Amino acid sequence: MLTDENLIRQVIKLYEEKTGWGDSTQWSNQDFLQLSDLIREQTGVTISHVTLKRIWGKVKYESLPNTHTLNTLVLFLGYENWRDFSVKRSESAAAMGSPGGAEGPGGAQGADAAGGLGGTQGVTAAGGLGGGGQGSTAAGPPEDKEVTVRRRERWMRRVVLAAVPLALVFLILLFLHGQQPSPQAQDYVFNSKKTVSVGLPNSVIFNYDASRSPDDSVVIQQSWDTTRRVKVPKNAHQYTSIYYYPDFYHATLQVHGKVVKTHSLLIESDGWLPVVAQDPVPVYFTKADAMVDGKMQLTVDQIRQKNIPMQPKPPTVFFFNVKDFGEIYSDNFTFETSLKDDYSEGSNACQETRVYLLCEGTAIWVPLSAKGCISNSDLFFTYYYTSGKREDLSNFGVDFSKYVKLRIESDSGRARILINDKLAYTVPRHIIRSKIIGIDFQFQGTGSVDYVKLGNGKVSYKDDF
Repeated sequence: MLTDENLIRQVIKLYEEKTGWGDSTQWSNQDFLQLSDLIREQTGVTISHVTLKRIWGKVKYESLPNTHTLNTLVLFLGYENWRDFSVKRSESAAAMGSPGGAEGPGGAQGADAAGGLGGTQGVTAAGGLGGGGQGSTAAGPPEDKEVTVRRRERWMRRVVLAAVPLALVFLILLFLHGQQPSPQAQDYVFNSKKTVSVGLPNSVIFNYDASRSPDDSVVIQQSWDTTRRVKVPKNAHQYTSIYYYPDFYHATLQVHGKVVKTHSLLIESDGWLPVVAQDPVPVYFTKADAMVDGKMQLTVDQIRQKNIPMQPKPPTVFFFNVKDFGEIYSDNFTFETSLKDDYSEGSNACQETRVYLLCEGTAIWVPLSAKGCISNSDLFFTYYYTSGKREDLSNFGVDFSKYVKLRIESDSGRARILINDKLAYTVPRHIIRSKIIGIDFQFQGTGSVDYVKLGNGKVSYKDDF
């Protein structure tokens, strides 16, 4: 069998061929972002661009990827899972020239079972040259042939007598194992409780029972992000995890890479929460810090006061409001806001901005950026996705020197996006119905929000700050 390292090198080569992007040692960060999107589109599973860069050796990482990631990688290439890929690639390698042919070990010129040369000019099992008139034994004159045969027979009887009881024990254990029914979903328990009802950070205590698992291959995954997963003992019953960002999360209990239980939890923000992203713990600001003259914003000075540099890479600033807004769903709502990206210096010339509506199990995001940067934009609406790499999204290029008005209208499963009261995009696919549970503004650098409106004619939310 090929080693995992060899197989991963083959995976990388196959990805180069499938994408047509050429030598992956020359791929940029944007290429890995796009590859993450392609994998999600085809497989329905997300592998973050950071994880992909680790696999490609762009980021130092000592361990091999986990099984879930490996399965997803080869699923994109058309294989059933990593084992299927491993077996087929190993068989292919063997067929193209494995040892054992006429010139391989064991052939006319090969090594025998003890590692020597076999055949007429080979070394005997004892290590000397054997066969023919040119050889010599390892231990002096040849033994009587009949004595040698009797010794071999006695040795074989001992082997058989020892092997029979072991085989019987193995068959009995195999039979008993076959009588045990495979654990079903109802054989597992998985739920949780939050340490605080609202606010961040928030520790969540997961209660689980996986004692029916055939072995200790039990994992709790905190969310859709496969990097937020940890192996837990099957006979333990609690595991605690910290959530640093508000959202609606699907945590899962997995056995042998399969989800056996899912538990949903809403991590609320307790009103508007300004955050500067940082790994592993973000920098939090208070709502009062961000409310200035009827606008919600964080100034460059406020960010620098927290010892956060603005260059060479500008920080990512979030304004979260995650809570129960009432019965407002993604297939029937209107959302309106006015916003502006306030930082365009140095490497932040593109002023990339996203407006999110967080939903139960999915999301909506609309991109805005400087007009020359729309190639980097991507749009997601429940389960519909497109990007500026493959579609003209130039309507999402804006002038951020003044406030930009954004309006989203969704009705009867159809959606339109308007920018400054002009139609920018019509979502071509029927919208999935999902409850809206959060609003999130994301700015590279920093930005300002003038107002927010969300409703469906019956239920409404408005904030003028």
